[in-house]
Amino acid sequence: MAGPVAVDRVGTASEVANMNGTAIRARGLTKRYGAITAVDQVDLDVRAASIFGLLGPNGAGKTTIIKLLTGLGDASAGEAEVAGYDVRRDPMRVKERIGWVAAEVILDDDFTAWENLWLQAQLQRLKGWGTRAEELLRYFGLSDRRDDKVQTYSTGMRKKLEIALALLHQPEVIFMDEPTIGLDASTRRMLWELIQGVNREFGITVLLTTHYIEEADALCDHIAIIDHGRIVAHGTPTELKARVGADFIEIATAEPVTAATFSAVPGVLEVRSQGASWILRVRSSEEVLPRLLGLLRTDGIRRLNVEKPSLETVFLDLTGQRLDTAGENIDYRKFYATMRRARG
Repeated sequence: MAGPVAVDRVGTASEVANMNGTAIRARGLTKRYGAITAVDQVDLDVRAASIFGLLGPNGAGKTTIIKLLTGLGDASAGEAEVAGYDVRRDPMRVKERIGWVAAEVILDDDFTAWENLWLQAQLQRLKGWGTRAEELLRYFGLSDRRDDKVQTYSTGMRKKLEIALALLHQPEVIFMDEPTIGLDASTRRMLWELIQGVNREFGITVLLTTHYIEEADALCDHIAIIDHGRIVAHGTPTELKARVGADFIEIATAEPVTAATFSAVPGVLEVRSQGASWILRVRSSEEVLPRLLGLLRTDGIRRLNVEKPSLETVFLDLTGQRLDTAGENIDYRKFYATMRRARG
């Protein structure tokens, strides 16, 4: 949660940051827990007034990066600036200029919308917050429900109010940690429109984390793909897709097939195993598919999936795993045992 702030404050460093066009800058950002490196030498440059996405599987280090950038965690190495201020030297200056929408609900269900806004204003020691609160309720279409308890709100309304709380002190940067996790498809798309609207109407820089391919593609001007605490690629969605230069075929067979069998098929560039399936990187799926079907018995194919260049195939190409299965082989008992030892 952001620290004390006066609504009418103007920061010279922030003005410089906006002039330079950079809202967030990190170099060599690292976080270690004993023998475990959760964030590993991360460099970031986030353009002011843009929507920047950290895309990666659960456990990749996305939330840890946000904690380091907001001053809620101490970096083991590296440096970061947010809104023109050094996170380590001026943590309160940073907190004054940022908002955070967490994956977890932060609203008090027994309070009305207005009471939740009042509580936020008290926690941040805001003066003259009432007019701003009324404007936000009006913008999010909640004015007629301002005196209703939040427990009567729909999921979409709750998300709107959470964002309103994050915007109450007029931040320059807002962090959204997995903002649509657990939402149904229609509410998720509503929130996408909301995030784009906030970015456009308020000129606020948005850094969001997500493991949803479609979400990153739809929302983000620039994306950094993160895996095991490291940034493995970054660029616009179009730039990232263009780097693959190949199609992918996923195939599972009823009978055992060796990697050598697939590698011998003309047009197959690379063969990887993933569980019970094979992932083939091919020059052209249109050319290779007929050859595969001629090689294998049709009734022996359990699953066949073709993917053209996408953010999913980018992640697959870089890591050898699908985004939705990355991290599934973690030994969590060993992980938590190591964490306990690291903490003494």
